[in-house]
Amino acid sequence: MTLDFPDSLILDTALSVSGLTDYIRLLLEQDEQLRQVWVTGEVSSANNHRSGLFFTLQDPDRTAGIKCVVWNSQLPKLAQMPVPGEQIIILGTIRVYPQRGEYQLSVWQTLPAGVGLQALRYQQLKNRLLAEGLFDAQRKRSLPTHPQTIAVVTSPTAAAWGDIQKTLKQRYPGLHVLFSPATVQGDQAPESIVKAIERVERDGRAEVLILSRGGGAVEELACFNDERVVRSLASCSIPVITGIGHQRDESLADLVADVCVHTPTAAAEMVVSALSELYTEHRQRVVALHEAVHDFRENAENKLQVLRNRLRRLRLDRQVQQEVEKLAWKRQHLVQITTGRSQQATQHLELLRQKLASLDPKAVLQRGYAVVRREDGAIARSATELAVGEELMIQLGQGGVKVKVMEVNEPQRRRGRREING
Repeated sequence: MTLDFPDSLILDTALSVSGLTDYIRLLLEQDEQLRQVWVTGEVSSANNHRSGLFFTLQDPDRTAGIKCVVWNSQLPKLAQMPVPGEQIIILGTIRVYPQRGEYQLSVWQTLPAGVGLQALRYQQLKNRLLAEGLFDAQRKRSLPTHPQTIAVVTSPTAAAWGDIQKTLKQRYPGLHVLFSPATVQGDQAPESIVKAIERVERDGRAEVLILSRGGGAVEELACFNDERVVRSLASCSIPVITGIGHQRDESLADLVADVCVHTPTAAAEMVVSALSELYTEHRQRVVALHEAVHDFRENAENKLQVLRNRLRRLRLDRQVQQEVEKLAWKRQHLVQITTGRSQQATQHLELLRQKLASLDPKAVLQRGYAVVRREDGAIARSATELAVGEELMIQLGQGGVKVKVMEVNEPQRRRGRREING
C-alpha cells in the first residue's frame, strides 16, 4: 500500500524530534496540575546513584509505571525512604528529558501509603501529645476503691456492653451503672465518643468511666487514635479506664487514660472487686486482727513476767527496807542533835537571864539601896553636884520619897585637898 502526499504538505507540517519533544515538554511542564502532583504506587527497581535515588513507581497490577528520582539534597527531607515492594505516596513534579525522549517524576516528598500512612500520622500525633505531657505518669489518677456509680461509654449494640453488664452484675450486684451510648467505629465515631463523655461529666454522678469496644481491625479502631477523643479523655474530670480490642494494639486513648486493659471484661473487673473476694478479704483481716491482738497480749504478758523476774532478782524490797532503816536512824540522830542543842540554848538563856536580873536596878533597890534623882530626873552621883536646899527624889525598893538637902558633906580626900590649896 502506498500513500501519496504532496511534497509541499510534508515540508510544511513535519517537525523535528527536538521540536516535538519541546512541544511535549511544554505541555507537561506548564500544566498546573502536573507541577505539584500526588501519585501513589509500589516501588520497584530502586538504584542509588551519586546524584540521587532512582526508582520506578508502578501500579500494584504492574499495568503502568513511571520513573522517579530523588536528588541527594532532598533525600534527608523524606518522611519515608522508597523501598522496593512498599506502597508509598509521592509528591513531585513532571520533568521531560529531550535527550532520551522520556519523562519522569522529580520527587519532593514521600509518605507511606495505606497502613503505613496511618502509622505515620499516629506517630506524629503521638509525639505531639507526648511533648504536651498528656501521657505523663504523674498526671494519671488512681481508680476509686469501691465506686458506687460507674459510667460506661460504648456502642449499645456492641458485645462489649453485654460483657461489661454481665461482669459487673456477677461481681457486684446492685451497682449503679450509667450508660452513655456512642458510635465506636467509622468517621462519626470520634465526635460521638466525645459527646458521650461530655454527657457523663454533666450528669456528675459517676465516680469512674469505662471507655470500651470489642476486637476489630486496625482501621476499625482508628477512632481511638483521634485527637478529639484523646483530648476529651485527658480533660475528663473523673478517672478513666479503657478496655479496647482483644489484641495489644495500644491506642492513643489507652496512653492518655488513667488505666488501660486489654478487654471490656478486664475493664469491668478492674473497676470493682467481687463481693465474694471482699468478704474473703474481710474474714482474712478479722482473723489477722485477732491473731495480732493475741500476739500482742502474749508478748505483753511475757514482757511483764520478765520484769517481775528481774524485780525478784534485784530484791528491791530488801533495798527499800534498808533505806527505811537508814532514814529512821538518821531521824533519831537528828532528834538527838536537835534536843541537845535546844537544851544548851535553854541553859545559856537562863544564864543570861540571871545575869540580866543581877544588873537590874530594881533588884539592887530590893537589897536596900536607893537611887537619888535631881529635879530634872538626872541621877545624883556625887555630893558635890548638890546644893543645900535642893529638892531630891529618893527611889527606894518600894516607892520613893521627896527630900531637901540640909547639908552637903564632900568626900574627905577632896575636902583635904581644898584645905591645902587654901
